[in-house]
Amino acid sequence: MKFFIDTANLNDIKEAKDLGILDGVTTNPSLMAKEKITGKSAIFAHYKAICDIVEDGDVSAEVIATDFDGIIKEGLELAKISDNIVVKVPMIKDGIKAISWFTANDIRTNCTLVFSAGQAILAAKAGATYLSPFVGRVDDITWDGIQLIEEIAGIYSMQGYMTEILAASIRTPLHIVQAAKAGADVVTCPLSSIMGLLNHPLTDIGLQKFLEDHNKGNK
Repeated sequence: MKFFIDTANLNDIKEAKDLGILDGVTTNPSLMAKEKITGKSAIFAHYKAICDIVEDGDVSAEVIATDFDGIIKEGLELAKISDNIVVKVPMIKDGIKAISWFTANDIRTNCTLVFSAGQAILAAKAGATYLSPFVGRVDDITWDGIQLIEEIAGIYSMQGYMTEILAASIRTPLHIVQAAKAGADVVTCPLSSIMGLLNHPLTDIGLQKFLEDHNKGNK
């Protein structure tokens, strides 16, 4: 399972790369705004900076338009930034049309804002490179986001769909482990969630004991 960082923060992306766990990056307009990146030229330059850090990994860049012509126009502009760019398209009628067009024209896509297996089937049929089901947001409405990942993984395996399941809206280290068990190809989340995988009280206790014993033996 690949690890993508869900951020527009360059320092977090660099830290993930230094850890050796960076497979890619996902962004959205909210994450850009959080970093105070505004204006088309600044946003495009920031995407280029992200791609330069990621090097060979995929970087999802989201369109703002919700109509077919607008999505195509924005997607083509984004795809020109770097070979790393994957055009992120919302799960709407014109979004599916656009994904089909992009697929036919060898432009990779990430279908986002997915909340059901039916939507997942449509995205795969349209040829999406990645599918982004939102685990945490499904949980918020008292459904099971991880179960959705498992359901989609089962359908894709049975039907032979090539679209990769990119588990999004990951909020905890447990979500990451559960997504891996459910069959996600990728998880995307803040760096803090991935760093949380490091933590275990027995590791801390064991390390403290090793250091104490080492210090005793060197007195």
